Amino acid sequence: MDIMFYIFSTIILVFSVLTVTSRKILRAATYLLFVLIATAGLYFLLNYQFIAAIQLTLYAGGIVVLIIFSILLTSHISQSFEPVGKLKTIASGLASVAGALLTLTVLLEHEFTASTKPPVDVNMESIGLSLLSYERDGFVLPFEVISVLLLAAMIGAIVIAKKSEEKVTNQENNKSL
Repeated sequence: MDIMFYIFSTIILVFSVLTVTSRKILRAATYLLFVLIATAGLYFLLNYQFIAAIQLTLYAGGIVVLIIFSILLTSHISQSFEPVGKLKTIASGLASVAGALLTLTVLLEHEFTASTKPPVDVNMESIGLSLLSYERDGFVLPFEVISVLLLAAMIGAIVIAKKSEEKVTNQENNKSL
């Protein structure tokens, strides 16, 4: 059990770094897929099968496929990101170290105690009803808002990509004249 935790943690750390440091956009999306799958593995280790299944279907299966589809649709599969300057690298490193120190400080100074509340009865029917509920603790409205936001972001990305593609085509046509 401990070995699997360390394996999943190592996969998450390595592929997270590869995701943000990769200069190829399709490789970054593929590395993100590995991070999300390893996160689902951690959920399985914690016996949160429902959350792990949601992680696999929604994030690893849906969002990453949407990202890869967007990359392929806009024909920027071979696009490389520009190299990051030294000043940005140093600033990013300092921000990462500061965030890690803040997290460790909070974790080490906070005393975690076990809850005395009785466990909540969770079954598939109650989960399904709360997912489909419009009531106070329902999840239909947030899910719809997020889906509209993702749709708007994808449409915006496609419009921006097509505009830049048209500019490049117009510039090439002007050069040939």
